[in-house]
Amino acid sequence: MSKIRTRFAPSPTGRMHVGNLRTALYAYLIAKHEGGDFLLRIEDTDQERYVEGAVDIIYRTLDKTGLVHDEGPDKDKGVGPYVQSERQAKGIYLEYAKKLIEKGEAYYCFCDKERLATLTREVAGKEINVYDKHCLHLSKEEVEAKLAAGVPYVIRQNNPTEGTTTFSDEIYGDITVDNAELDDMILIKSDGYPTYNFANVVDDHLMGITHVVRGNEYLSSSPKYNRLYEAFGWEVPVYVHCPLITDEEHHKLSKRCGHSSYEDLIDQGFLTEAIVNFVALLGWSPEGTQEIFSLDELVKIFDYHHISKSPAVFDYTKLKWMNGEYIKAMDFDRFYEMAEPYLKKVITKDLDLKKIAEMVKTRIEVFPDIEGLIDFFEELPEYDISMYTHKKMKTNAESSLEVLKELLPVLTEQEDYSNDALYQTLLAYVEKKGCKNGYVLWPVRTAVSGKQMTPAGATEIMEILGKEESLSRIRKGIEMLENA
Repeated sequence: MSKIRTRFAPSPTGRMHVGNLRTALYAYLIAKHEGGDFLLRIEDTDQERYVEGAVDIIYRTLDKTGLVHDEGPDKDKGVGPYVQSERQAKGIYLEYAKKLIEKGEAYYCFCDKERLATLTREVAGKEINVYDKHCLHLSKEEVEAKLAAGVPYVIRQNNPTEGTTTFSDEIYGDITVDNAELDDMILIKSDGYPTYNFANVVDDHLMGITHVVRGNEYLSSSPKYNRLYEAFGWEVPVYVHCPLITDEEHHKLSKRCGHSSYEDLIDQGFLTEAIVNFVALLGWSPEGTQEIFSLDELVKIFDYHHISKSPAVFDYTKLKWMNGEYIKAMDFDRFYEMAEPYLKKVITKDLDLKKIAEMVKTRIEVFPDIEGLIDFFEELPEYDISMYTHKKMKTNAESSLEVLKELLPVLTEQEDYSNDALYQTLLAYVEKKGCKNGYVLWPVRTAVSGKQMTPAGATEIMEILGKEESLSRIRKGIEMLENA
């Protein structure tokens, strides 16, 4: 078998949609699993949708996710240019369109918008616009006269109107369409640019692409691609169409949901490795129950035959869980580097941020979670004294007041405010009182944090707050309980 060559061919229209990232990932994994080549091609022929800076986003996203291309605009291995507008400027597409005209597989069309607007008919219960081959019947002399006169034109594919075309996909199997539905699609537009469909076929062939990976929204166009391959006498590549990605409500994943692009997810505090891992599982299932995979592990085990036909649901809760697992496994220095901006957003006081970071590392799923877990370090929040009541700990307002009042002089005398020393002090008090640990630790933690849930215990919190602030908060707790 010849060397596998896949490509990622995005249009520079903005942030990279999760579906596009999955296409790039699958194309990369298919190639690398077999030791093949992964190409990057920029498809910028739709000038109206072109967004300034979007090419940089494509490069940046591929770089960050580790999807390193072997060939591309910045790595020409002899089959470039790898940017469609540059290929168009070289006349590549017009040259191949003219070859089809010579074979009778394509023709010039000079019809104006007004005439085209009249060509609607019903196919399978839908009203569609189908070209009637009017210009196919122009004589060679008529065509040359119109070209010489500068009449605007497009070049159309000459598809049969009778019979059927069968197209084969690795995931969806054989798909047969009625040729009456194919229409004579435009290959070269009136501005001289190729259509997406035509440029794709020409470029994939000239670049030796063996496996074409794309979303299943292109399934309906694929028979037209096959007709082009056959018209040129070229070998048809292996097609791998990926299932639709939907949100939890089973609607197509759109920009409105707020997490449809790679950069949206990075902005929301997700790790690149977790995003890549999660995206790999959107429509593909490995054997076994393992769900956490590095990119290298994915390369080893990826088998595109396990891609599903069914729509893949973007489960945001699962992504958060997965991200949390990656955060737990992170090297602390890297974690702290990423967490520091979130810590400093909340804490302006001179506190030990590294110790606070250690507390939250195993308790967050995304980095913005940090803020809500640590805000009490900066300032004691307003809280209700009902928090002192805990059935399991057997505490209530009265018992909590007693504990705090008895501990206040002990903690005032104590100089060593390290976690271990404080914990020993509280345990000694527990032993003397003959009660459960929680009976003492719950009211102390409530007083120093003002929160129901904290990322650490009472004494760890007090170590960070320091003696003065800890005692101030305990006095405030006593005052609140006394005034209740």
